[in-house]
Formats: sequence, C-alpha cells, structure tokens
Amino acid sequence: MSGTTAIIGSGLIGRAWAIAFARANWRVRLWDPAEEAAPAAQGIIADLLEDLAANDMLRGQKVEEVLARISAAPTLAEALEGTDWIQENAPEKLEVKRALWQEMEPLAPAQAVLASSTSAIVPSLFTEELASRGRCLTVHPINPPYLVPAVELVPAPWTSGETMQKAESVMRAIGQAPIVMRKEIDGFVMNRLQGALLEEAFRLVADGVCSAEDVDIGIRDGLALRWSFMGPFETIDLNAPTGVRDYAERYQGLYENLFASMQRRVDWTGPVMEEVEAERRQRLPADALAERQRWRDRRLMALLRHKAKAAREIS
Repeated sequence: MSGTTAIIGSGLIGRAWAIAFARANWRVRLWDPAEEAAPAAQGIIADLLEDLAANDMLRGQKVEEVLARISAAPTLAEALEGTDWIQENAPEKLEVKRALWQEMEPLAPAQAVLASSTSAIVPSLFTEELASRGRCLTVHPINPPYLVPAVELVPAPWTSGETMQKAESVMRAIGQAPIVMRKEIDGFVMNRLQGALLEEAFRLVADGVCSAEDVDIGIRDGLALRWSFMGPFETIDLNAPTGVRDYAERYQGLYENLFASMQRRVDWTGPVMEEVEAERRQRLPADALAERQRWRDRRLMALLRHKAKAAREIS
C-alpha cells in the first residue's frame, strides 16, 4: 500500500512522520504556516536519512530515493490536493487545532483520512463541528516513529469503523505497530502507562527509598529487558506455571497491599526535582544532552536490527 500524504507542521514530529511515510514509498508533501519551515525541514530530514542509511534502516533504499519523495508545498490547499492521508502536527493548543482543522477539512479530498499527532488532546474536542468528522481521529506516535513503531489510533465517538480499519491498514503498511483504541480517554494508552511508572519513580526518590539511578537500573537492567520484546500481560502469563490466571491468584494480594501506599502524589517539580536533576546533571551535563539523544537513537537502531534478526531466527 502506498499513496500521498500531507504532513501539516514540519517540526520534530512532522519531520519524523515524513521519514516514516517516505521510507514506505509514499509521496510526502510538507506544509507549515511558517514560510521557510518546510524547505528547512527537508535539509534536516536529509541529515537524518544519512544516519538511518548508515545503520541499514532505509529498507535497502538510498537516501536520494527516499528524499525524492518529500516535497514542500507552498500553500495548505496544494499540500492537501489529491492526498490519501493527512497528518497534522500543530502545537498542543486546542484553539490552534480547532482553527486548523476547520480550515483543513473542507480542502481535504473525500477519500483522505485526517489524523492528528496530538499527545494530550482527545479528538472529539477539535473534530465535533466538522462536516465529515467520521474520517477524523488521533494517530499519536512515540517519537521518532521511524524508529519506534508503536502508534495509538484514538477514535472520537463519531469516528467511523471504516476509518479505523483504514488507519490500521495504513499504519501497518508503513511499518508501525498500531494500538487500536476502542474509545478516547485522556492520556490515551501509552502516556497513562508511562505516567503510572513515573509517578512511582518520583515517589520512590522523594521518600528516600532509592536514587534516581537505582530506578533507572531497575527498568534498564531489569523490567525493560523483557519489556523490549513482550508486554506486561505476556510477561506475567509466562511467570507462573499455568499462566496469567495462576499469576493473578498468586500475586494479586502482594500488589493489593502495595496499592494504598501508591495513591499519594509527589510534585515532580517540588523538592524531589532538586535531587533528580542534580543526579542527572552529574551523570550527564546539560551541554551533552543533544549528543546523548543521538546516542539514544543509534541504540534504538541497533535494538531494532537485533529484534528483526531475532524474529527471523527464533520462532
């Protein structure tokens, strides 16, 4: 499956989506309300593609082939013309999204799916008044989507089943792993899971139980080793002799006893931040953050190559 997609907003997320679609043989049109932003994004994308090519992440294609599929459109109407998929990446401000979607929707071809990358705003809040609201949804990635495949498909109450099916097919076709939500909820799925973990992480440090690095060790060198290739339900299914029900019967009491002490919030920006930030800056000076981010992405590439190789060799 391939087609034409319009990437509306050419910042960090927009550029990442452009790579994900173009790598999968889609034609990509970038548009941004800031006149120079989309052309500038092409140069940034070219540099990112070089890094991906060096790590064998372009599916055997050359940088020039992928880059040739990405163009900058001078107007919103030209960006949307003849498209099959529209991915909006505007700032996380409801009034901005409402105005943009009211402008986009009548210009979008009848067959096009309209998707938002929003990570915090449920789609009903900016699609309710649209004439063809049944083809609108949120498609929220973990950044960057060209390296992290999980993506949330979040319907508004009026999003059609056909739209959800098409969205799932398109995401699978470009190499993503869709989480097909049955209804919208604040935080969607991934932020709610991540939020639960971060709440406990800050609480453990604030209460003097362990350091921030100890928390990172527990995830990095413990839970995440399994979580990098299977989720929590499969993990517990394999951690009891007869499966998930056996695990729940054995250990539910343990977690139930913990639950009461896990209901108290710690202000992340309160006194605990002094400790967490001081520890992080000791381990990683602020001026080294950008290089460490590039290191993170290269590690992700290496992990993806390993997972792909393992999938071929281990059944």
